[in-house]
Amino acid sequence: MPVTVDPPPPLPGLSSVGGKLLIARFDGGQLSSDGGLLALREVERRLGIADRLAACIDDPRSPERVRHRLAAILRFRM
Repeated sequence: MPVTVDPPPPLPGLSSVGGKLLIARFDGGQLSSDGGLLALREVERRLGIADRLAACIDDPRSPERVRHRLAAILRFRM
């Protein structure tokens, strides 16, 4: 007889994507993990991790020659 386990509740408060509700759960079995990138992007946006980290780093570049802010570069690398 298989053991049934109640699925964990969805994480509340995530923004919709393309007009569809985003629900994060961890009981998907063999589903692709690529959808986790959307959740990580949401967490980074809400916490402002890249902006906060960029504020701690001295940017030696000439401001008039900067195309991409340091926070954007950090966000891309994350």
